[in-house]
Amino acid sequence: VQLQASGGGLVQAGGSLRLSCEASRRAFSNHAVGWFRQAPGKEREIVAARSWTGRSTYFADSVKGRFTISAAGTKNTVYLQMNSLKPEDTAVYYCAARWDLGGHRFYTDRMEYTYWGQGTLVTVSS
Repeated sequence: VQLQASGGGLVQAGGSLRLSCEASRRAFSNHAVGWFRQAPGKEREIVAARSWTGRSTYFADSVKGRFTISAAGTKNTVYLQMNSLKPEDTAVYYCAARWDLGGHRFYTDRMEYTYWGQGTLVTVSS
């Protein structure tokens, strides 16, 4: 499974960005997806996660109410919509995926993920 993350860039505080994580054809079938971020000097942390079906989602407290996670109709692409961005959201954002047979679970531990995208840089200026 190959993942391609995109959509990062420079934005002012209060602005919005939408990150995309595109998988090879049908690669997201029965895969849970997560978005992580890593700021300079810090460990990679979970931002949001989604079950394959989309019925279960998770958001870190720091982004709750500002970020949403969704999938395209074909579920080949998963999005992270980021609103009301803050300077502390500045980081490299990674998408990750792993097989989940049941399709209803999300995962928050980076060690639980099998596949990773290359990362996309988000910079929020104050």
